[in-house]
Amino acid sequence: MRPGTRARTEPARRPRRSLLALTALALLLTACSAEDDRGEDPTAPRPGTLRVLASSELADMTPVLEQVRADTGVTVRPTYTGTLDAVNLLASGRADARYDAVWLSSGASLRLRPEAARKVVSETPIMSSPVAVGVRTTALDALGWKAGQVTWTQVEEAVRGGRLTYGMTDPARSNSGFATLISVASALSGAQSALTDADVAKAAPRLRKFFKGQRLTSGSSGWLASAYARHPDVDALLTYESVLKGLPGMTVIRPTDGVVTADYPLASLAATDATTRANVERVTTALRTPAVQRLITARTHRRPVVASVAPAAGLDTARRRELPFPGSRSVADGLLDAYENELRRPSRTVYVLDTSGSMKGDRLSRLKNALTDLTGDFRDREEVTLMPFGSDVKSVATHVVRPADPRAGLAAIRADADGLRAEGGTAIYTSLEKAYDHLGSGRDAFTSIVLMTDGENTEGDDADDFDAFYRRLPGERRDIPVFAVLFGDSDRAQLQHIADLTGGRLFDARKGSLDGAFKEIRGYQ
Repeated sequence: MRPGTRARTEPARRPRRSLLALTALALLLTACSAEDDRGEDPTAPRPGTLRVLASSELADMTPVLEQVRADTGVTVRPTYTGTLDAVNLLASGRADARYDAVWLSSGASLRLRPEAARKVVSETPIMSSPVAVGVRTTALDALGWKAGQVTWTQVEEAVRGGRLTYGMTDPARSNSGFATLISVASALSGAQSALTDADVAKAAPRLRKFFKGQRLTSGSSGWLASAYARHPDVDALLTYESVLKGLPGMTVIRPTDGVVTADYPLASLAATDATTRANVERVTTALRTPAVQRLITARTHRRPVVASVAPAAGLDTARRRELPFPGSRSVADGLLDAYENELRRPSRTVYVLDTSGSMKGDRLSRLKNALTDLTGDFRDREEVTLMPFGSDVKSVATHVVRPADPRAGLAAIRADADGLRAEGGTAIYTSLEKAYDHLGSGRDAFTSIVLMTDGENTEGDDADDFDAFYRRLPGERRDIPVFAVLFGDSDRAQLQHIADLTGGRLFDARKGSLDGAFKEIRGYQ
């Protein structure tokens, strides 16, 4: 059992999900051991280098960090992961010897987890970005809104009336998603201070209707923006202002009744020595100089924290009420649990699993273990189909995690996973086509396909056949993304093409773990 979860003792109930323990350790180890784009381990100690565990959205800070290196002589080598994943890693103690500093979107996530907060010292905010609503300008005109006068209640009324659809990141994986969830719940409950369990319960009926308008979900803000570009029928995005400002044809709204703001504090790890802490301080000081603050706001659309530096052109300077994070972890867990299992649209996924002859032995065992572990992550109302293939699809087994008895569906998935056998060739494209046929269209759910293979296509349809098949699909089915997993001897170019064609994403389980890849995909389902 993972830390932060409880045993399933009541057939009619699922355990309350823990905000900061949802992500499995395997994913975190993947983040820790990942190589950078030069094939080097960023967690290996080097003189004059700071190993920084950073929120994934900070990947756009590369030009800024190059300037800091020129100014200080200190090289910052980041390892990017989700904010909530990073907090879990800190709390487990596995960051102690691997990193010198941590740079997250918000220190509030740390304070919800005291065992993580004790690992860091000297938090210093570097920049800020509030949660905002980005609306296609054409949709804004139809709604008759003025950007500086919109409230969360108006957004909710438009969604409830079927006049606005939107995308947001997964609150269980992304701090922007969780900050958005807090903003909406606070506004719709009328909370005058930090959210309480009573506030969440009060807002639940309106939240349930609000989340019916969510059409895109994602584990990262970057992928969310890419998916939005492929879906002209989605009217808006709910994420950080800095992400929205980079998108064309969009008007950015900061609701007047309040938002949650990320302040991106840089902090030393408590286990580091005096020299390392001095280097962290030098980098922090450099990041807060007027010249670098101007570079940050110009390049990333984040707001400066130095009063003498003006925000980049186009950033609204009107004041907004700052909404606090929940005051306790139990409230945060309750809010997340409600979103995952009651409020959001359910998920519907086909797992297209390579069980060809090359999967015999350890590879098949790893697949079985990964699927078994993954059952602890499935949500209420989720529909899961296992479609193992070799020379063709071998079987199709669909199970639903029903709120009245979730254990039955999860047990059936585990039994199917345990029964997988390795034999035959590798018919990747033919099997994908059958997955699309199985899913059909017309269901009110977040629908996706997960493809895992350890080799190249050897039988059935080829890439050109699949491309032609995909182009013939009706629009709704063509919107179903394929999240492909590199494993064993699979062909990166082949799987990258599938992900790019379908609007999905490629995940690499060759350097990390298969468990970790499957868990990371959960943020996109």
